[in-house]
Amino acid sequence: MVWYVLKLLILLPIIGGMVWGSLKLSQVMQNRMQGGDGRRRSVKVVETLMLSPTMKLAVLEFHGKEILVSTSRHGLTRLAEAPARTATIIDHEPDDGFDSDFDGDFSGDHDGPSFARTLRRTQR
Repeated sequence: MVWYVLKLLILLPIIGGMVWGSLKLSQVMQNRMQGGDGRRRSVKVVETLMLSPTMKLAVLEFHGKEILVSTSRHGLTRLAEAPARTATIIDHEPDDGFDSDFDGDFSGDHDGPSFARTLRRTQR
């Protein structure tokens, strides 16, 4: 019994230190993989929405534009593109299912609602 307690007192701090060290190492590696070394990224993921276990919608900000993409097992598909909105969108409008900013033009040349706002509305 004394041998068991002695092993416990010796090995428990060693195991705890190994767990703590592996957590710190994973944080360092995660920051390094995400570009935490001070570099500025040109692509930023604004928002994602899981449609199914194999499909996702994502809004990417790239060089001043928001790009709506669909991701699946087969790759990425660009769905739409609009100018990026840098201001935070606060939606105080009731959700009646209609978009009051839409003027009927599907050409993509208008300054319509942002994709992030549209995705937030679909999540309600």
